[in-house]
Parts: sequence; C-alpha cells; structure tokens
Amino acid sequence: MSSGAPVLELRSISKSYGAVRALRGVSLTVRAGEVVGLIGDNGAGKSTLVSIVSGFAPPDRGEILVNGAEKKFDSAIDARIAGIETVFQALALAPTLDIMDNVYLGREHLRGNVTGQWLRWLDKRAMRRQVANGFDRLGLKLPPSNTLVSALSGGQRQAVAIARAVLWGSKIVLLDEPTAALGVKQTEIVLNFIERLKEHGVAVIFISHNMQQVLRVADRVVVLRLGRKIYDGNRANLTGPQLVGLMTGVITEQTLARGAARTGPPDNPEENRNAV
Repeated sequence: MSSGAPVLELRSISKSYGAVRALRGVSLTVRAGEVVGLIGDNGAGKSTLVSIVSGFAPPDRGEILVNGAEKKFDSAIDARIAGIETVFQALALAPTLDIMDNVYLGREHLRGNVTGQWLRWLDKRAMRRQVANGFDRLGLKLPPSNTLVSALSGGQRQAVAIARAVLWGSKIVLLDEPTAALGVKQTEIVLNFIERLKEHGVAVIFISHNMQQVLRVADRVVVLRLGRKIYDGNRANLTGPQLVGLMTGVITEQTLARGAARTGPPDNPEENRNAV
C-alpha cells in the first residue's frame, strides 16, 4: 500500500437534501498508487460522495484537498482541472466513434496551414500514435485505435473509459460500479487494469457492491452506513461476510477489533515457535 501525503483528502464532508442528511461528517484520504474500496448499502451516501468529489454537487460543510491544497468545485470541469476524473457505470463513450476519437473527444489535436489561421484539421496520425503509446505504457491490450467502440466488449469499453481518464493526466480516478452487468471475462479485463494502475501512481476510489472484487483490488476499505463512515481500514484479513455485516450494521469496527485480538498470535514465544 502506498505511503506518503494524501493526493486526495476529504475533511468532515456533510450534505443534506431537504430533511435527508445524505452525508454526516465523512472524512477520507487516498494516496498515490492506492486503491480504496468504497462500499455501503443503498442510501449509505456513496453516490452523494462521488457527486461531491466529481464536482457535480457542492458540500454543505467540509473541505476537499488535492495535493494538500483546498479546492472548491463549481462544476465537473473544475474537478478535472484539479486532476480528478470519474468513470460512471453509464459510460460516456460514443459507440459510433472509434477508440481514438473517444479518447480525444473534446480534446482533439488540430493542425493548421502556414499561417495557422484559416484552415485547420484533425491530426489523426499523431492522435493514433499517442493513443497506442499510452495504451502500451499502461499495459492495456485492446484492438487497434481505429476500431469502433460499438465493436468492443463491455470490459474493453470500461478499460477505454478508465484509460482516457489516466492518459489525460488524472492522478485521481473514481470508478463507480465499473464492472456492473459485465461477464466474467469482461470483468477480469477491468480488474486487471485497475491493479496495474497502482504501478503508475494513480489513486483510485473503487465503488462496488461486489465484495469479492473489492477485497481483490483494494488496499483499504471504507464503509459508509446511513451517511456516516463506520469503517476505514486495511483490507487484509477482511472477509466478504464481515463487509456485509458492517454495511448492514450487524457488526461494528469494534467487534472486528475484538475478534482480531482474540485470533492474534499467542503471547508466549515458545507457543509462537510451535505454531510455526
């Protein structure tokens, strides 16, 4: 798990919609090269937290810090400028365009004539070269960049969406249910790619209802319940049933701590050697 100063820090984030208190003083940190699994039952506040970090909704109270500097987002563009990209379950890809066009959608490279004023056109050769180099750098195996997105599998489409966020310089990526409705092979493409992002120093918040996927890719797990953060810890030694218990309120963080203390190594050094 990554160490060092957080690249993203949320401090006491609160948000209400009328009488509904969606978030109640939630704090969260994510470091470079770390995957944080964010889980919770419906109504726990996950979507609200994602909306706030993505710039779609302002918090009522609390602070957002990126690389130690406080940020206030008035729009999703502000969050992107700060280096935060979000990949939602409903992909923002154009199926009638190819991979390269989707990666550069709204950010196309243009070339002009000698004066650079009267005639400009897309520099597709440079864009395809840069997409191929970027995918290769990320270790992502996909069809050629001139392949239509409509011809890709669901997992390949998600990989394109995630790669687009990383290639545009984002060091903080939020993945909101990226494997929902995907088959086994397609899910494996996405999970493998998330695991490789750690090597590139990308901070990832992975939101999912699939406990086994969270336990596989996450370094830490944060559990929300009824708008509050009720657990934040290393995913080592956690199980799927324990996470479900935390989400539903059947068990608490204190219960987990007591259980870990009971099942820890014996105090007697001789017993330790015998156990080995």
